[in-house]
Amino acid sequence: MRGRPDKAAAPRQGVQMHDYRAQRADTFETFAMVGRGVKLPKTSVVVYEFVAEEVDTKWAEVEKALRAKGFKTHHKGDVLEARIGPITIDAETVWHWEKIATDIVLPFEFFPDGWELADD
Repeated sequence: MRGRPDKAAAPRQGVQMHDYRAQRADTFETFAMVGRGVKLPKTSVVVYEFVAEEVDTKWAEVEKALRAKGFKTHHKGDVLEARIGPITIDAETVWHWEKIATDIVLPFEFFPDGWELADD
């Protein structure tokens, strides 16, 4: 299951211009579509993905900020993963944590690029 496939936020839009309403709608739409044919687990680790917009990204600072809120982090290339959970798998809970992570990463010029349930 993946939220917001191929819908990375526009570059350099900043915190003030980020469209949280559209991001939330994408997450809820994903649950509406997937929930019809797939049995979702009650709980799971959720992996939120963010793309770095700048070459001189402050990886240590953004990861420290995410870890302070309970996320486990990993990055490869220009993609930052922020894992949380296991959490309840429903649209409200996934969105709650997605918004927290997004609020943290936007000032560091990372932009949301979806989420998925962890395989492990």
